[in-house]
Amino acid sequence: MNQPLAYIHPEAKIAQNVVVEPFTTIDKDVEIGEGTWIGPNVTIMSGARIGKNCKIFPGAVIAAMPQDLKFAGEKTTVHIGDNTVIRECVTVNRGTVDRLKTIVGSNCLLMAYVHVAHDCIIGNHCVLANGVQLAGHVEIGDHAIIGGTSAVHQFVKVGPHAMISGGSLVRKDVPPFVKAGREPLTYSGINSIGLRRRGFSDQKISEIQQLYRLLFLSGLNNNDALDKIELELLPSPERDEVVNFVRNSGRGVIKGYSRNGNGAD
Repeated sequence: MNQPLAYIHPEAKIAQNVVVEPFTTIDKDVEIGEGTWIGPNVTIMSGARIGKNCKIFPGAVIAAMPQDLKFAGEKTTVHIGDNTVIRECVTVNRGTVDRLKTIVGSNCLLMAYVHVAHDCIIGNHCVLANGVQLAGHVEIGDHAIIGGTSAVHQFVKVGPHAMISGGSLVRKDVPPFVKAGREPLTYSGINSIGLRRRGFSDQKISEIQQLYRLLFLSGLNNNDALDKIELELLPSPERDEVVNFVRNSGRGVIKGYSRNGNGAD
């Protein structure tokens, strides 16, 4: 760890077997867990809490001040879980008074040039492809995948196991288990391949498909569709997760696909 060409503040708390490559700067009030590799030319600023066995590649900046004009210098942090890979030139900003922290979960992959703004919460096993840009206060559920160069509006929520096409403008919430694409962003079916890879049975996938047929393809508005789902489909964790997600959506959810190419409630 004792790399003479790196600057490590004496108050930083770094596990003994962390590797820090040349020309990296690590500020005070930083914690880095065992087995993590910090590549060359990385900047880790005050407030970073980095887990075990992470890999952070050149040019990344972790825990910089939020790009928020309301930020008044309050003490905030960035938390990165275990086994997460942060590729070249990724930026992860600290939180603001809203949540006081920005969170990236464990076993995530943030590809090159991703930006994670203040107060975002990213779950576990997520993939953000090259150039994804998250505005402030975005929430990403476990196992979600966001395609390259997509931009996610502030306060948007993306449900677990969702998959979003590259180059998307994500202005509305994306419910769990779905694929989303086109412009404007639209429901494109459920993420059946991803669900199978993660151990969902064919029966469970079929149940989720039926749920989204009622929500997006029945011609009902969302409230009526949710009532019909609760009336006709047996309770399950997946059913309840989708119903609660849609009912509690702050920005409204993406629209369902229609044959004329326009969204339908």
